Formats: sequence, structure tokens, C-alpha cells
Amino acid sequence: MFKALMVNKDDEGKTSAAVTEIGLDDLPEGDVTVAVEYSTVNYKDGLCIGPGGGLVRNYPHVPGIDFAGTVEASDDARYKPGDKVVLTGWRVGEVHWGGYAQKARVKADWLVPLPDGLSTQQAMAVGTAGFTAMLAVMALEDHGIKDGPVLVTGAAGGVGSVATAILAHLGHEVAAVTGRPETAEYLKGLGATQIVAREEINETTKRPLEAEAWGGCVDAVGGEMLARLLGQIKYGGSVAAVGLAGGAGLPATVIPFLLRGVNLLGIDSVMQPYDNRVRAWNRIASDLPMDKLETMIQPATLADLPQLGKDILKGQVKGRVVVDVNA
Repeated sequence: MFKALMVNKDDEGKTSAAVTEIGLDDLPEGDVTVAVEYSTVNYKDGLCIGPGGGLVRNYPHVPGIDFAGTVEASDDARYKPGDKVVLTGWRVGEVHWGGYAQKARVKADWLVPLPDGLSTQQAMAVGTAGFTAMLAVMALEDHGIKDGPVLVTGAAGGVGSVATAILAHLGHEVAAVTGRPETAEYLKGLGATQIVAREEINETTKRPLEAEAWGGCVDAVGGEMLARLLGQIKYGGSVAAVGLAGGAGLPATVIPFLLRGVNLLGIDSVMQPYDNRVRAWNRIASDLPMDKLETMIQPATLADLPQLGKDILKGQVKGRVVVDVNA
């Protein structure tokens, strides 16, 4: 038997989450059984834990949209007992049981070998948010980052924190957008050279084009903010859009795309091809400074998760919450 955070729904549709004990026979089918060491808390996890269950499609359910650990048993020749692995995406923690348990069973195709130089704890300090941030940075690089500051919105959150640290480490000026003034020193510690209040973006005029200000952007917010900043990107620059916290709508015009050649790059971390996942994790191991990573970590246990699920939905979580599932 081992511990897991189990979410259940009653006949009236009310959900509840509690740490319980389950066995190997309770796990869903898969090729590889992993002894989970660490997971994280992401916005989707908050939706899965919270009232109504959010993204969960079946009950009972173990949330946790990513995890890192050690292979315990495998029916796939690519993975042997003792191998260190990491998993992000593939609807784990939403449809398939996820990382908030001391053991997980998944398809081998969903896993990636843990790169040399990263521990399982560090991998989950990066987690899905950091993996997404690296995908966004890679997309900007592939399209060419223009001279000038690179804007990062939602900078104090998981994606924004890691994107800020990576871009600064790569030598870019980073303008970090935040709605929480108290996070300014934290963001400067990650390498941001400029702190931009959220209102400075949102309160600009509704003209489709404004002065060219940013050489590129990692946008973790979406909605109205994304529409505003499109008109501020330099000619031929790109926005890597990764989040919907500000809503799925885009009240913008085609003018930034037509007259300035702005590229809007959608980043989906869920079903990335294997080669791109390996590329991103190897880049994380080489281009994310570990000293900056340590400043993002907030430790947590399985017992902390019901409250943390609520906190992240309220925007009250800073940096990366790393869940030690064996604590």
C-alpha cells in the first residue's frame, strides 16, 4: 500500500480531496510503473482539486499533471528499473491518474529520461510550467528574437518565473510584468532588468498599433493583455502565448500581423513530440541556472495540496511549489 491524494465526487456533484492509501492493483493500466518522488502544483491541478472537479473526467481520481521519479517496473525495453524519468502532459492528472501518489503507472511513450545534471527535485521545480517556458523560449529563438527587452507577462507565476530566469541567463534584457508589486525583488533576483506593472499594459490605448517596445514576448496571461501587447511588439517580433488566465478571447485586430509582421506562436505542452520534449529538457538542464531555480522552490507535501489547490486559483502562489510525495 502507498499514499495518494484522491479526489472523489458525491451524488450531488460536490468534490472532496483527501490523502488515502491505495495499492498497485488500483493504478490504471500502463507500460511503466514509477516510484514517484516529486510533483508540482500548477493551475490545472487547482482546477482538478477544486469544487466541481474542473478538468477531471473520471472519479475517483489522482491529480498531479507532472512527476519525476525512478522506474520500478517496465514492460518497455526503453526503460529499466532504476532509470530516472520525468513526465509532463498527455492529460495525466486530468484523465489518467497523475503525480499526487507515491507510485504511478503510465504509457512508456509519455516519459522522457531525466537529463544528466538534473535531480528529480530540480526537474519538478521546473515541472510542466518550466517545460512550457522553455518551449516558449525555443519558439521565440526559432523565429528570431529582436533587439530590445523581451516582455514576460504573469512573471511571478510558474511559467513566467522560469521564462524570466532562462531569458536572462541567455543574455536578454527581460521586462517582467506583474500585478503584485511585492514580487519585484523576487523577479529582479531571477534576472529581470525592468519591472512593469500590469496596469501599464492594460491601460494603454486601444489603438491597434503603438510604439514598438518589445523584442519578443512570453505571454502567460492571454485575453485583454495579449491583445494590448501585440501592438507594442517590434517589427517581425514574436509572442509565444502559453496561458489562458486572462481568458480565451482575443479582442484584437489583424493589423499587428499585417503591418508589423508580428508572429503569434501558440505553445501546447500537452502532446509534444518525443524529440521536442527531449530537446526542451536538455535545454533546461543546460540553460536554466540552478541557483535561480532554488529561489523559486516552495516545498509542500500531499497533505498541503487541498489548500494549495485553492491558493493557486486565487493567484496567491509565487514561483514553483514542489511536492515531496514521500514526506
